[in-house]
Amino acid sequence: MTLYNAEHLKRKEYLVDLSQEKQILKNLKKQDNAENARMKRFLDMPDLSRTHGSPIYEIVKRVKSIPLLSNFDIITIPEIVPADISFDFFDFPADHPARSRSDTYYADDKNILRTHDTVFWYYYLNLPEIKERIKNKESFGTLCWGKVYRKDEIDRRHMNVFHQLGGWFLIPDEQGELKLDELKEVLSDIVKSVFGDVEIRFNEDIFPYTDPSLEIEVMLNGEWVEILGGGMPKKSVLKKMGVEGYNGWAFGFGIDRLAIISMDLPDIRLLWSDDDRVKKQLILGNVFKEVSKYPPITRDISFIVNKTFIPNDYFDLIRDLGGDLIEEVALLDKYDNSEKFGEDNISYTYRITYRSMDHTLKTEEIDSIQKQIIDATEGKFSGEVR
Repeated sequence: MTLYNAEHLKRKEYLVDLSQEKQILKNLKKQDNAENARMKRFLDMPDLSRTHGSPIYEIVKRVKSIPLLSNFDIITIPEIVPADISFDFFDFPADHPARSRSDTYYADDKNILRTHDTVFWYYYLNLPEIKERIKNKESFGTLCWGKVYRKDEIDRRHMNVFHQLGGWFLIPDEQGELKLDELKEVLSDIVKSVFGDVEIRFNEDIFPYTDPSLEIEVMLNGEWVEILGGGMPKKSVLKKMGVEGYNGWAFGFGIDRLAIISMDLPDIRLLWSDDDRVKKQLILGNVFKEVSKYPPITRDISFIVNKTFIPNDYFDLIRDLGGDLIEEVALLDKYDNSEKFGEDNISYTYRITYRSMDHTLKTEEIDSIQKQIIDATEGKFSGEVR
């Protein structure tokens, strides 16, 4: 059995029970602190992969209509998931940075805002109907998409909230062994659905939960750009989820990245814009033209802080205070001098770039935010601003 006789599959849609997520959200609302307010704000942001008219939605529509994927089931999963399922079940090493609170948003000690949509594997395999299909040695394919959340740097290509789409196809071992070449064909079709007929190449890659693994690159504007990843699900990972005697392939990718590349979009914030001048240009394949390039305002901040300082936490604070006016936070200097600052301290200098998407910023508008950032640097991070 191979991918090409998967026509016998009949697409079904599944919605995982969200009662546990609702209870966690209720608990979040009871605790009034900056981190919880931040998570609630991110969770309230619209899911552009389910927003008609968004290029993110259009990419999902095209992918799920690809003939090789058109019969695959669709599953919608919680946005708040158990950390052990997200990391332990997917073979993330104990020291993997994603487990850290500096990289991941923890709703409580045991649950996180999902960092990857591959966690759908667990939820799908635990559906009663799917357990029955596994018992009957049936094959199956699945697609899942939606928002994911990660603490990250601040620039025009990154946000804490973005969208992923993933899929997989599994068959019983007794019916054959799926090949990496079949995954390559699926990934090629996904690329063509977004970019048309472009030159592509495959490279080896490493993921905790697939082996072998690969990435696909496309030639755009004279350079190779990595856009998709995939591989063969590890038997050890499937076993943790209660499934043995199956093999297959899987893939996943950031949808925002494909949309930005397709439209040559200069800033990820534009994907969320309500400006009609912007929205009418957000069409895949359409090269975006600046509606009005409002000038930036930059401010530098230099401070001495304890070496336990976590930059991602600082970026979150700057986002909280500056919101969408923050275009970039760039590290200008990181200076370690024990004689000058003390053994436990270090100096950082950042340049904060402010730019509005819809108006020209005034100096006093930025100075007010910058003062709040300085005060928070001193108050929340015990930094000595210089």
